[in-house]
Amino acid sequence: MSREIRADYSTRFLFPPALEDWVKPDDPARYIRTFVDSLDLEQIAGEEWAAASEDPYGRPHYAFDLLLKVWLYGYLYNIRSSRKLERACRQIMPLVWLAGMHEPDHNTLWRFWTRYRKALKKVFVSSVRVALEANLVGMVLQAVDGTKIGTAASGRTAWHRSDLQKLLAAVGERIEKLEQEIAAAQEANGEIDDRLPSKLQDETQLRTTVQEALQSLEKADREHMHPHDPDARMMKGGIPRRIEFGYNAQAVCDANEGIVVAEAVVDEENDGQQLGPMLEQVQQNTGRAAEQTLADSGYDTAESLAKAEQLGAPVLVAQRVNVQQVGPYHLARFTYDEQGQTVHCPLGQELRRVGKATHHEKPHPLTRYRCEVWKSCPVGKLCSAKRARMVEIGPHYGAVQRQRQQLTESDNQKSLRRRSEIAERPFGQVKGNDGFRRWTFRGKEKVAAQWTMICTAINLRRLIAVWTGGPSPVSA
Repeated sequence: MSREIRADYSTRFLFPPALEDWVKPDDPARYIRTFVDSLDLEQIAGEEWAAASEDPYGRPHYAFDLLLKVWLYGYLYNIRSSRKLERACRQIMPLVWLAGMHEPDHNTLWRFWTRYRKALKKVFVSSVRVALEANLVGMVLQAVDGTKIGTAASGRTAWHRSDLQKLLAAVGERIEKLEQEIAAAQEANGEIDDRLPSKLQDETQLRTTVQEALQSLEKADREHMHPHDPDARMMKGGIPRRIEFGYNAQAVCDANEGIVVAEAVVDEENDGQQLGPMLEQVQQNTGRAAEQTLADSGYDTAESLAKAEQLGAPVLVAQRVNVQQVGPYHLARFTYDEQGQTVHCPLGQELRRVGKATHHEKPHPLTRYRCEVWKSCPVGKLCSAKRARMVEIGPHYGAVQRQRQQLTESDNQKSLRRRSEIAERPFGQVKGNDGFRRWTFRGKEKVAAQWTMICTAINLRRLIAVWTGGPSPVSA
């Protein structure tokens, strides 16, 4: 007869168990401890370090490194709530060990996050540099991309100018109708009551609230705004795919082991101006640019391509306009000589420069060139239609042409096809595996700190997986 294994709650130990024996040698908690203990915490905490370390008043406070370890463990295993993290410090053995059997409450954890929010960026940079030292960042091929994540605030309470204007008109009609009914009732009864009926009070208060909301939109020069998260913008994306308030999270991922080498959060709906800042951050974090950085067509702007050349960062950006698919007289088929500042049409005819033009979507003035021989040109009607062909060239159009030339090479096309598998890997992990589809903080600064912690957790998972030779530590 087999014996069943049961818990013996009366077991006593001759010697007290050592805290070091509570977790296995390859437990991720040990790697978090090693990582944090290797940091220059005084440099990371900055000006707050002295104030936190030398406070002579009140009960002894929790050390910076202890609370940082707790938060890193929480984000490693998708515990992002300070209350849940407080509970985990009592219930999850590796975290009990990591906190040294201390149980910081949720207020303490929240105060740490609020106080050292800006310092978390330095922790992320440290994770990148540890990965560099471990040869996990190849700096050969990297990819940049962005993903939209919805705000924590409910969309039902958002302000939309058109809806508010309709509501204001409807409320005005109801107030006018109520006033007429009150006047008729007073005339019939022969009595005058100075007190406003409750219905009229409610409608009047609603009208005031709507007018104040419209004034806020007018002051901010916006069509949409969320009163509980004014920094958020209406963006298309998220799950489900719809237009909602959110933020644009950016990341640059290295192809070698999936390490995130740069991250940011912006409130801009598109990625058009993000390539330059992300490439700059890569150089700050790693000391140099990657041999090649891939990006989708959302980053295809002349300014971004010129900035990449200025930084000395080779990029391959998918083009919004496919030269192979456009018509024979599309602007993409005109050639621009950057040195001579001349433009030639597909037939080789030089266009005459006629002046400057401004465009509300362009940060720089455009130079206009006009065809002078369109009437006598054999393809004039196909190229110019009813008037002389006019083309507008920006100051960075040369960078656009060089990028198009690079994309004609088969090796570059092959590299560009790897963009999605490199850049979208962290986003799939965060949204799909971790279930993070909405920010849990409000305000751009707080959201940026949360994205920094998420990216730090991504890097620590990869580091731990390589060091242990096993799968990434992530909850099921």
